[in-house]
Amino acid sequence: MVRIKKTKKNILKSPLRKSKKLGALKAGVTQKTEPRKDFIGAQETTVGTAKFSHPEVSRMPRIFPQELPSQYGVDKMVLMVRDPWWLYSYWELKNSTVERLKSELKDEFYRAKRILRVYDVTNIIFNGANANRFFDIQIHEFANNWYIDAGSPGRSWCVDLGLQLSDGRFITILRSNVVQTPLDGPSWITDEEWMIPDDMFARLYGMGFGQGKSSPVGKDWRKRIISSPGIASMASPVKKPQKKGFWLRVDCELIVYGASEPDAKVTVQGKPINLRPDGTFTLRFALPDGKQVIPVKAVSADNAEDRVITPIVTRETR
Repeated sequence: MVRIKKTKKNILKSPLRKSKKLGALKAGVTQKTEPRKDFIGAQETTVGTAKFSHPEVSRMPRIFPQELPSQYGVDKMVLMVRDPWWLYSYWELKNSTVERLKSELKDEFYRAKRILRVYDVTNIIFNGANANRFFDIQIHEFANNWYIDAGSPGRSWCVDLGLQLSDGRFITILRSNVVQTPLDGPSWITDEEWMIPDDMFARLYGMGFGQGKSSPVGKDWRKRIISSPGIASMASPVKKPQKKGFWLRVDCELIVYGASEPDAKVTVQGKPINLRPDGTFTLRFALPDGKQVIPVKAVSADNAEDRVITPIVTRETR
C-alpha cells in the first residue's frame, strides 16, 4: 500500500487543482505543497510600487548631499556690503597663479606685503587709477576673506588684492566687483516744496470724508480744512523748510579685530567672545576721552598654550 502525505492548509476547491491531485494519487506519487502565498497582499504591493514610481525616474542615479568644496580652481574676488560702515570680501587664488608670481618676482615675492587696497569709486567709472581716494589694509598670507571698515556710508567701493613690493610699487592680483553702502539714516534729499492742484485736493478730500466739492463745505472748503486740527498736515499745499541752528557733532569709536585658532578660547577685557569659523573676530567699542586698556587673551583648546596682546588707546577731545 502506498501512503499519501497530506497537508492541512492546501485543500483547494478548484476543479482543475482537484483533478491534478486525483491524478497524482492514482499514479502513487507523494505530493508536497508549498505554503500559500498571500496573493492579495502581493498584488497591493505591486500596485503601490507602480503607482509611485516611473520608469524614467527609477533609472536616474541617486543624488546624495555633498559638502561644498573648499576651492573651485578659479581666480576670483567678491565684495559684499554688511552694513553702512562695513564691507566683506572673500577671494580664491589658484596655485598656478601664486607660482607664476613667485617665478616672476623671485625674492621680491617673499619680501612683499599682502595688501587689500580699498578704493572709493563713488560717482565715477573706475579704471584702476581714478579713484576718489583709497586706503590699504595689510593682511596675512593665508587669509582668504576679510571684514573691511569702510567708515563712510552711502559710498561706492572696489577692492584690489595685491602685493606691495619693498620699493613701494603695488601689483594688483585680483580686483573685486563694485558695491555701494547704504546711508546710515534717512535721506537728506527732500522736496523743497510740494503742491496739490485745487481740483485734486477737493477730490481727495471728498473721497476721504464723504463730501464732494459741491457739499455744504462750499467755497470755503480749504479754509475749513486748514482750521481743522484733525488734518493739520494738510493745512498748506506748500511745505516750507524749517531753519535749524548751525551745529557740529563729532564722536569716535574703536574697532578691535584679530584672529586665532578656530577652536581657541578668546577673551577681551576678561569677557569671552565667539570666533567666526575661520578664527577671526571683530569688535566695536565706544571710545570716550581718557585711556582705554583692552587686553585680548587666547588660550588653546587643550589649555596648553596662551597668548595675550593688550592694545592701549588714549583719546583727548579738544
